[in-house]
Amino acid sequence: MKNIMAIIKPFKLDAVREALTGIGIHGLTVTEVKGYGRQKGHTEIYRGAEYAVNFLPKLKVEVVVADGDSDRVIEAITAAARSGQIGDGKIFVCDIEQAVRIRTGESGADAL
Repeated sequence: MKNIMAIIKPFKLDAVREALTGIGIHGLTVTEVKGYGRQKGHTEIYRGAEYAVNFLPKLKVEVVVADGDSDRVIEAITAAARSGQIGDGKIFVCDIEQAVRIRTGESGADAL
């Protein structure tokens, strides 16, 4: 099993969710996060005063899938989240050793 973690722009969430649903992935976790990459934040003007925004709002979308589905999920997220602008985000993939569905006690891929 793989944990696919994608850091995306907030306005891309609906497109990513629809892309994942379209390939048969129905469960995901979304967390509001802040961070920066190469862009290192930006400056904004509020009531005439300029100030630096060092951490930009992002969303972290996490999906745990069977090993065979990971490439399709990565492609779907990439296509849906890409705007072509700086700060589109990143995708990280980690191995999952075990998963257990609390309600039924199912484990492994059956728990997904």
